[in-house]
This record gives sequence, C-alpha cells and structure tokens, in this order.
Amino acid sequence: MQKNNYLFTSESVSEGHPDKVCDRISDMVVDTYLAAEPQSRVACETLTTTNKVVLAGEVRGPEIKKDDLIQKVRHCIKDIGYDQEGFTWKEATSVESHLHAQSADIAMGVDSSGNKDEGAGDQGIMFGYACNETKELMPATLFYSHKILEELTKKRKEKLIEGLLPDSKSQLTLFYENNKPKYIDSIVVSTQHTEETDQNYLFSEIEKLCKMILPNEWYREDSRLLVNPTGKFVIGGPVGDTGLTGRKIIVDTYGGAAPHGGGAFSGKDPTKVDRSAAYVSRYLAKNIVNSGISERCTIQLSYAIGVSEPLSIFVDLHGSNTIESNKVEEFIKNKFDLSPRGIIDMLGLNSPIFSQTSSYGHFGRQPDDQGFFAWEKLDISEEFKNEFL
Repeated sequence: MQKNNYLFTSESVSEGHPDKVCDRISDMVVDTYLAAEPQSRVACETLTTTNKVVLAGEVRGPEIKKDDLIQKVRHCIKDIGYDQEGFTWKEATSVESHLHAQSADIAMGVDSSGNKDEGAGDQGIMFGYACNETKELMPATLFYSHKILEELTKKRKEKLIEGLLPDSKSQLTLFYENNKPKYIDSIVVSTQHTEETDQNYLFSEIEKLCKMILPNEWYREDSRLLVNPTGKFVIGGPVGDTGLTGRKIIVDTYGGAAPHGGGAFSGKDPTKVDRSAAYVSRYLAKNIVNSGISERCTIQLSYAIGVSEPLSIFVDLHGSNTIESNKVEEFIKNKFDLSPRGIIDMLGLNSPIFSQTSSYGHFGRQPDDQGFFAWEKLDISEEFKNEFL
C-alpha cells in the first residue's frame, strides 16, 4: 500500500563539485564539436584531481586542435571559479586530452544508409517524470535544493557573501501530507569557504538565503538548518575529492522521486539515447501532467543499439487519473517519432546547447528561443488534452 504521509529527501551539488566540474568540461567538448559540425559524434569522459584534468573518449567529426580544446577546458575551470592551490585554471593544473576516433562498429549501427534509419547509439532504458508539486512540474525537494545552490553560486560570484569557494552541496527534507509538500523537516548546506570565514556568519547568510527561496508557509519552529555540519569545509573541489563525469545522475534528473535508467547524460551527443530519450521522456511526461490528465506521470522508453524505434513505451499515470495508460502509450507511439533522429529534430538537439545542463539539473529549467532546454516546453499539452479530456 502506498504511503500518503512521509518524509522525502533530495540533494543537489554546485557547479564547483568535482563531478560537476567534469560534467561541465565533458559537455563543453560536446558543444565544441556540435558547433563545428552538427552531425558530430561525441562520447567524452573527464577526470579531475589535484592539479590535473584528463579527457578520454571517442569522437567523430571535424578536427578540433588539442590546444584549442585544452584552452576551453581552462575557461570552464575559470568560469566555475577555481584558482586555488591544487586546482586552478592556470598552467599549474595540467590538462591532458586522450580523445580518439569512434568505433567503426558503433558508427555502422548508428549511421543511416540506404533504407536504414539512424539507429540508437546504445541499448538501454530511459525514464521521464513530471509532477505538479511545483509550477515547473518537478519534485519540490530537488527543485529547491537546486535553487539554494544556484543562488549561493550567484552570491559567491557577485561577492555578496564573503569567503565562499566553488564546491557546495545542499539537501532538503520535506514532510509530505497526502502526497503534497507540507513543511520543511531539515535543510543541509555544506559550502567550501576560506580558512578565515566565520561559521556563524555563514549560517546567518545561508539562513537568509533559504528563507528567501523556500515558501514561508513550509517553515515550522522545529524546521532545522544545518550549515557545514562537520565544522568547516576548506579543502574542497578536485583537491578534496576526485571528480568523474556522470556520477551525479540522480541530481541531474528527479532527486530519487522517479526511476533512472542508469545512463549518464553529460559528454554524450544526442544520438546517444541515454541523453536524448531521457529528454523526450521528460517532454512527454511534463506535457501530460500540464494537460490535466494526471498529477504525476512516469514514462519509460527502451532501445537497442543500431535500431531506430524504441522497443517499448511504458506510461504510469500513478492512479491519479481516469485515463487508461495503455491508450496514452498507443497515442504516443502513433503521434510522435521517437527514433533518435525524430527526437533530435523534435527538440533541436544538434546544437551546442548542453554546457548549461551540466549543473543544477537537466529538468525544471526555463526553455528559451535559442533552443536551450527545449524539452521543457509545454507546446504539446493541447494534443493530450484534446485526445483524452
């Protein structure tokens, strides 16, 4: 039996977290290739540690000079804000690139030729999710965890809070009553800072920040805020913890409120359905919830490498509807082209739009007319409403 009253927690990490530094760099590589040639293929992994960045992976596309790519890596590090002993955008941190040509076997399966459509870049399962807890149709615990760190990063870069450094994490626990957010149980914020920064000052500033972001009606007398609960957080970033691309997939998606297929997004061009099919699943789920068909929606797609159409489509409307899920599945199958090429064309994914996705979540963001976060648009809600309501 489903619980209606419960505590639920999600976490977020900032752009300065070691894994997110890697996601940013890997997505920069994707954008660099797509900007030069929209049909480029990229699968880039990044590792960061003390005074070192290593790129590895497979590419197919125009020749990008290694030195140019290394300079772009340094720009990413500088933009995030790292210029510390042990990790800096300057020459003291070495940058190595070990990108090489994509496997011919993979290329044969993915490329279109003759009567063969462009196939999926890998096998796997992908999930999309939406719920009406926030106007962005995202789980509230994750959405506000992201917002806390986005605002903290803004204040760091504008020097509105003194002593902040780039690495930070947040965690929000809400009590749900009848499956709706009711009140704040606890907030945890850990932020890297300079040695001389006063913890009481940090607590005060972060408390003000959280109260500015979170709905006032969620606060109770016993709502807890913990700031740097270990006592201090001076050693951070890639000096304190090795970073790798793709290790924050739950932060990237739905904060644990929905299933995840297992594949990371960052560093992959859109022929990789780990990325593009997860985006279109979110697009469909968000428009279904926005249409009023259900209060929550989970969609699963599955693919096989080299095969263009999904092997299966699964829709779960979570019992909050009067519509049969199998009818929604059939409508999606007949109405939308969910081949890799169909998804890419539908959402305009062959563009250098991915660096912005690398921190603060791939979903719940604001789409714009430049093609960023196109999977967050609500432009097909009427089609679901007209079909089912």
